[in-house]
Amino acid sequence: MANVINDRIDVRLSKEQKELIKFACALSGFKNLSEFILFCVNKEANKIIIENNQILQSIEDKKVFLDALLNPPQPNKQLQKAQLSYLTFLESNEA
Repeated sequence: MANVINDRIDVRLSKEQKELIKFACALSGFKNLSEFILFCVNKEANKIIIENNQILQSIEDKKVFLDALLNPPQPNKQLQKAQLSYLTFLESNEA
């Protein structure tokens, strides 16, 4: 039989937050507050991971994205023209 190691996370919350969570727990039919909190946290963690992996699926995608943020390319002629058009638009609408 494998050893089960229980770890703890302590969270401070307001009385109102605790009552809200307890109410949701009771409505959901969980046996106790810990079971409800673990269920919700796991569900949200998995959702965040899935969303992250949909946007940047591979490690290479993440490297390319990070490189583009840290070392942005110089603007090309089209981007410079778009910026000039935008600034002209802003100036004409200020008056």
